[in-house]
Amino acid sequence: MTRRRTPRTSVIRLTTGRTARTLLHPYGHREPVLALDFGAACVLVTTAGPVTADDLTFARQLAHEAARYARSVERTYRALTGDHEMTQQGRAA
Repeated sequence: MTRRRTPRTSVIRLTTGRTARTLLHPYGHREPVLALDFGAACVLVTTAGPVTADDLTFARQLAHEAARYARSVERTYRALTGDHEMTQQGRAA
C-alpha cells in the first residue's frame, strides 16, 4: 500500500453489531456493488464506470484486508472468550 500524500480531514467510524451486514449485488449488466450496511448508515462500494485494472487491484486489496480483519477479530474473540474451537456457524455469524 502506498503512503497517503494528503492528510485525512475526517474519519467515519462505523461499528459492527447484530444489525451490521455485508451484501454483494453482482449485476450482470453493470458494475457490481458491495454494500456495508450498519442499519442507520450504508456504505456502497463500486467502480466509477467500466471495470479497470485499478478496480481489480482495489477489489483484491479489499478482499485481502477483509480476510486479515476477520482473522484478527476471530483471534481476539477466542482470546476473550476462551472459545478455541468455534463451530463453522459461529465463524459465519
